[in-house]
Amino acid sequence: MKKYLKTDEWNIIEEGFHVKDQRASESIFSIGNGRIGQRGNFEEKYTGDTLQGSYIAGIYFQDRTRVGWWKNGYPRYFSRMPNAPYWSGINLRLIDEELDLELWDVDQFDRKLSMRDGISERTFTVTSPKGYTLQIHVERFYSMTQLNLCLIKYSVTSVNYEGKISLLPYINGDVVHESSNFNEKMWNIILAETTREYALLWAQTKREDSQVCCATTYQLFKNSKEITSRPIRIEKEKLVGFSVGSDVKPGERLSLIKYTSIVSSLYCDRKKLVEQSVSEAQKAKSTGWENLLEEQRKEWSKIWDIMDVKIEGDDEVQQAIRFNIFQIRQNYKGDNPSLNIGAKGFTGEKYGGNTQWNTELCCIPYYLLSGSEKLAVNLLLYRYNHLPKAIENAEKLGFLNGAALYPMVTMDGNECHNEWEITFEEIHRNGIIAYTIDLYTNYTGKTDYVAKYGLEVLIGISRFWSQRVSFSTPKQKYVILGVTGPNEYENNVDNNWYTNYSCVQNLKSTLHYLKLVQKEYPTEYQRIIAKTNFEPEETKRWKDIIENMFFPEDKETGIFVQQDGYLDKELNVVADINPAERPISQHWSWDRILRSCFIKQSDVLLGIYLYGNNFSRSTVKKNFKFYEPRTLHESSLSYFVHSILAARIGDIEKAYDLFLKATRLDLDDYNNDLKEGLHITSMPGSWLALVEGFAGIKLKNGKVSFDPLIPQKWKSYSFKVNFNGYFLLIKIAKEEIIVNNLAEVDIDIQVLDQNYTIKRNGFLTIPLK
Repeated sequence: MKKYLKTDEWNIIEEGFHVKDQRASESIFSIGNGRIGQRGNFEEKYTGDTLQGSYIAGIYFQDRTRVGWWKNGYPRYFSRMPNAPYWSGINLRLIDEELDLELWDVDQFDRKLSMRDGISERTFTVTSPKGYTLQIHVERFYSMTQLNLCLIKYSVTSVNYEGKISLLPYINGDVVHESSNFNEKMWNIILAETTREYALLWAQTKREDSQVCCATTYQLFKNSKEITSRPIRIEKEKLVGFSVGSDVKPGERLSLIKYTSIVSSLYCDRKKLVEQSVSEAQKAKSTGWENLLEEQRKEWSKIWDIMDVKIEGDDEVQQAIRFNIFQIRQNYKGDNPSLNIGAKGFTGEKYGGNTQWNTELCCIPYYLLSGSEKLAVNLLLYRYNHLPKAIENAEKLGFLNGAALYPMVTMDGNECHNEWEITFEEIHRNGIIAYTIDLYTNYTGKTDYVAKYGLEVLIGISRFWSQRVSFSTPKQKYVILGVTGPNEYENNVDNNWYTNYSCVQNLKSTLHYLKLVQKEYPTEYQRIIAKTNFEPEETKRWKDIIENMFFPEDKETGIFVQQDGYLDKELNVVADINPAERPISQHWSWDRILRSCFIKQSDVLLGIYLYGNNFSRSTVKKNFKFYEPRTLHESSLSYFVHSILAARIGDIEKAYDLFLKATRLDLDDYNNDLKEGLHITSMPGSWLALVEGFAGIKLKNGKVSFDPLIPQKWKSYSFKVNFNGYFLLIKIAKEEIIVNNLAEVDIDIQVLDQNYTIKRNGFLTIPLK
């Protein structure tokens, strides 16, 4: 754990220049707008350790797969979101010296990320090797209203220097892809051009016909007055820009505003890329920094009006949960069903920008409950649109008749992963995709999605499960052999409880929705039957599997067993591990990890969380008390699940401790991996831990119910939640819960098993013991 950031309710603040933590800070200070984004890199030259990264949604590169031992079924390409042309560079030069933050003396360095309005700022003082001192202030933001725009205001004040200061705003297409398998350049430059008014770089990804055009223009000011300067045009094969400047004396300030438009072929006709990017950059210049900044602040104000969470009495948690909400919002726009959310968003290159099952576990429930139903639907449609490739993926592994296995890692529906114990065996990813289809209908009360799209997915997944199970003659039960559960610290196991349980729940859902669609949407039902070649006879095996699936249990202790043989291990607890050896993935051999009882994240507890209505409180408690002490939480998906379950069994201190870690996982770098980027798709888990854990929100008999708790440290907490399209504003304090109905209809709720009706636009105050 690292703590070098200042606690502040609305800002992320770094005081001092922490060179050793530079990559971590680049992740923390990342900004974007859901369509484009970048790590918190410096504008000026920096030859120290850095991962310079800019990224564009929906643009990807097919990187050749690199493996030591090829196996049938491995993908030949790994899709990557390439490091895009670097737009934000602004070099600074004196007469015969160039600023390099690695080589110049840096003093009074402060940077701030304002979450209230999405603006990144830096203020610092630098002294050159020759003794010249400058004060520099930089502001940067990605427009939330004009999604191709990004802007920088770079101001330099001379302290003791007299002479010319030159500022060089540029776009560089010769970028490094640190995670590339073969150190391959991923861009071809179609056009690099600089005129007196603008500079542009038009690029195309190799092997994929994705194109991007970046155009930039600028304004130059001296002591707040705009000045004209004949620019020196920079035009190289892969780099374009300007050199502009002015003579200054001590006390004088030179400022440059850089307006850049980044337009991709995903949203613009290729023939119009250049025209549109140049036009948008020049229009931004005519609109001006202050007007665009005001638009930015108003848009973020609207966002926070819906998404904000307020926690009284705990500034650390208040800061962190806003940070997580902020990063979720600026890393995914949600307006395009062809796009999903990369595990690192726009904050790093790990996982290649690809989608994993985190989206279904964390993001879809978050969007549904927080009032962004359209975003949830688009994420569901993303999977529906990839159903043909999921069927193709299953066929490659020997499955037939429309069985679907969704990829573990993907961008376009093709499997990208090439580690056999995950690619072929972590089949539980199918389960969570089916789960979210059912979740959507339960949360919204709508069945049109499952009729038009979801049932096809459920049929494909059920066909996969039907073929993947085996019948054990000795057990006289169905078993699932050779899998890896969510706990990736155990591979190639038999009868992983979570996988077996997910299989049965998926089959039950499919049977339920087959009946529902047949009854309520007969035309859609006939279409689906014809399209999928579905035979009612298939359901006989599904029902037999449901009735006769094997679930490993320990009758004596009353726990579900993680998988066959788990109880044969030496059942130590995490407290027995030397803290210097954590995380164990970075210190232990893989053989030692596999033989240990230690769990990256608990499969059993994840299943109990997802299907919570199926288990009694005593069952939850027994399993929690057994597994949580053996869980390392070295997965970003772990803390929030355990926090919710701790709250459900009334262990509020444990729930708070786990919630704090879930919420500040990145800000405090609990797993020592912050330098690789933020855990974007896990961040909604902290919001779910608050809403589903402490507030105890569940869906019961068509009503939203609350079983609220409040940590001792908090005075109150409040948030908005959406149910069936209506917003409720919830405030939970020590003595009472206040529910405001923001809808134009009456809403029925349950609080601590008592039924209440809140009149439209009314509120209800309920005393709490």
